[in-house]
Amino acid sequence: MKDIDDSNNRKLIRPSLSNLRDQYTNQKRRGGGPNGPHQRERRGTPPGQTNAENFYYVKQMQNQTPMVVVLTDGEVFRGVIEWYDKECLKLNRKNGANLVIYKDSIKYLYKDSAKGVKSETSVNGTAAGESMTA
Repeated sequence: MKDIDDSNNRKLIRPSLSNLRDQYTNQKRRGGGPNGPHQRERRGTPPGQTNAENFYYVKQMQNQTPMVVVLTDGEVFRGVIEWYDKECLKLNRKNGANLVIYKDSIKYLYKDSAKGVKSETSVNGTAAGESMTA
């Protein structure tokens, strides 16, 4: 038998890049990805901070809204929020000394109702009306 050297007869077959690009764009249009027709693009991770808490505090500070702050041990303080930072907030009170309260010790807070009427009726441990948990 003859030893046939096939290496000289082989052609290198390589698809053109334009064909690959067309296939990829067609898969994208159909909703598929390179790993299968049902693969979806991943969404990015949600932001770590939405600034909702900051917006709430700023709004209450600007309007000087009377607030009720309930601590984790059940103690209740009433006053107006003067300032806040990452770890605490300052509550100005009419009937007592001003307080700096750590946010970790706040169970929840809500707007004080008008004319001294208590709105602490709770449903499943949360205050009725608008509230903001820390």
